[in-house]
Amino acid sequence: MTNYPSDVAFTTAVKAIQSKKGSRQSYAKVEQHGWKTTVTPDLELFLSELDMFYLGTSNSEGQPYIQYRGGSPGFLKVIDEKTLGFADFGGNQQYISLGNLSENPKAFIFLMDYVHSRRIKLWGNARVVEGNDSLEEKLRDPDYPGKVERIILFEIEAWDINCPQHIHKRFSQSAVAPVIEQLQKRVQELEAELAAAKRANPTFRPREE
Repeated sequence: MTNYPSDVAFTTAVKAIQSKKGSRQSYAKVEQHGWKTTVTPDLELFLSELDMFYLGTSNSEGQPYIQYRGGSPGFLKVIDEKTLGFADFGGNQQYISLGNLSENPKAFIFLMDYVHSRRIKLWGNARVVEGNDSLEEKLRDPDYPGKVERIILFEIEAWDINCPQHIHKRFSQSAVAPVIEQLQKRVQELEAELAAAKRANPTFRPREE
């Protein structure tokens, strides 16, 4: 029996349901082409533009947990062709992800680009690294205010690009701010023109549409 990288997601149970629902044949062709197992230039570029992602873990009993991770654009960095890493900042001190990883290294990273309706799924294993100054220096962003408490490394087992269906558009504050600033500037210009017109002609009234 041939083993494919996609088997990490397409388990025997999943394939059985695909067969029952009629999608197995098409996905059998997909898995033969193979999901990626290493970082490609396209994935590295995708990562460099993102300022957030979702990290999924589960405990030894299989109870899942997902957590938002945020930072400066590109804070989830490529260490080598199989490994990603990020600086983990101080938070609410629940340590659920850390506890899960201490007994179950299986992890999942969900990358979302809401602006362009793109998403990438990565399966792998994660581990916590503490007290490694050189690694912290490599992954730390000096312009980001969060305090680095540890490093989390993620070893890629397989990854795939998901379809763009049903992804609602979301825009970051940094992307929207210049547009709002431009609109506010234009409003100020129009208000100044209106005030000047009223001074020149006290009986002037703007036309109502």
